[in-house]
Amino acid sequence: MSRHIDTYVDTHCHLYWESFAEDLPQVLARAREAGVMRMIIPATDFASFDQAAAIAEAHEGIFLAVGFHPHDAANAPVDLGAALTAKAAHPLVVAIGEIGLDYHYDFSTPAEQHHVLRTQLEVARALGLPVILHNRESDADLLDIVREQQDGSLRGQFHCFSSDAAYARQVLDAGFHLSFTGNVTFKKSVLDPVLSYVPDDRLLIETDAPFMAPVPHRGRRSEPAMIPLVARRFAAARHQSVAHIAKITTRNAEALFTLDRKNGHGPA
Repeated sequence: MSRHIDTYVDTHCHLYWESFAEDLPQVLARAREAGVMRMIIPATDFASFDQAAAIAEAHEGIFLAVGFHPHDAANAPVDLGAALTAKAAHPLVVAIGEIGLDYHYDFSTPAEQHHVLRTQLEVARALGLPVILHNRESDADLLDIVREQQDGSLRGQFHCFSSDAAYARQVLDAGFHLSFTGNVTFKKSVLDPVLSYVPDDRLLIETDAPFMAPVPHRGRRSEPAMIPLVARRFAAARHQSVAHIAKITTRNAEALFTLDRKNGHGPA
């Protein structure tokens, strides 16, 4: 008798990263063994999108997001709207991302980040695609811009959520999902109250691989096979079973990113 394996969607993993160059087939095999049957690769610029697309076209169950990360906002093309629209026509694209704001580093100025973010949110609305949002030390400004752009159709994922419950409430009220990664397992994490607050239909799970490896792998390369470790922390904080966490996060990912409309194995 074969053992039951809970199945997951890793909604955020950068599998094109250099640290995966030597053993990506093994990484994907470990993910399948752990029950991670589908993965979304968010790009940070057009070059990384092309790398991600090559991976998705070669491997089953991998989907794409395209966008300019706030670190790369200064390098976005002048015709970003048109160029992003063209890239998003790839049949495996399920979101615009990774986009957002980051005030921890100064690779791009706040003004550049705001302009690029607004442009990408406008493209997402025009195409009917969800967004994958990066937020670091930019809570107020990010939410202000999202609210400004919200016309009732804008939806998406606040990825690697690390803010407090009050901010989580505002994000949920704006119509977005909250996604958590290995950060919830860290010894100094204060995210359990936030995790327990998020309703079942707005919760997503991710690894942010190769970053944010969960305990007991902290400090090493993260990979999609580590999703069950994150799920266990979800389950403990929410007083739910791991099987329930797998079910609801998979269902939410399927609905938000409309994964059932994509074949997940090369261009359609």
